[in-house]
Amino acid sequence: MIALILAAGYATRLYPLTKDTPKPLLPVQGSRTILDLLMDRLEVLDEVTEVLIVTNARFFRAFEQWHHQYRGTKPVRILNDGTSSPEGRLGAIGDIQFAIKREQMQDDLLVLAGDNVLGFGLEGYLNYFHKVDKDCILVRTVDDIGELRSVGVAELDTEMRVLSLEEKPQAPRTNIGVFALYIYKRSTLPLFSRYLAEGGNPDAPSYFPEWLHSRQEIRAYYTEGAIDDVGTPEAYAEMRARLGELAE
Repeated sequence: MIALILAAGYATRLYPLTKDTPKPLLPVQGSRTILDLLMDRLEVLDEVTEVLIVTNARFFRAFEQWHHQYRGTKPVRILNDGTSSPEGRLGAIGDIQFAIKREQMQDDLLVLAGDNVLGFGLEGYLNYFHKVDKDCILVRTVDDIGELRSVGVAELDTEMRVLSLEEKPQAPRTNIGVFALYIYKRSTLPLFSRYLAEGGNPDAPSYFPEWLHSRQEIRAYYTEGAIDDVGTPEAYAEMRARLGELAE
């Protein structure tokens, strides 16, 4: 299994913090960055044979510098998608397809957002993926309507099969939020190019499983763990304070 970390965004809502520093490389626990904490979750997954980090031309060197200092055991490579501005970005799904095509991938694929701090390990999720042998999305209960309107929202049956999935709905059908942690079977990877060729939205990563679930079965894995996405300077300051206290 390959792990693909999406890190090609520009995080303009966090300016000036992210004007010269990519969001995943913001320190959140002392000198440890969001990306460092994400790599901690991947280091313990034996079946992940390589970690790919896809970024843009503006921040490629910053990730290369991080890589030189990284002391983990997983092989890591940084991919440059060639974009240099928010207006020219490929989008999350565009970057997934960029990595699939460039690497000629033929492995199962774990996709993660590079700006999320996870309050749980990923071992259970991978075990579930192998048990059901289907593409998987990760979900958790979200009771705040504002948050639901900013993520994907799913309807599930009793077997955790995805019945519907809508990205950023104004009128959410359920309180089941979909978060940027996906596991795709190797046989599914060629469908990314088909999705884009049919005019699919390349931006938010949940648009692809929204399209995919009506074509083949997708299962959902439920977590009660926290998933923090630092969207504002205030939220970033709050996270630094909280994670700093946990480290003491």
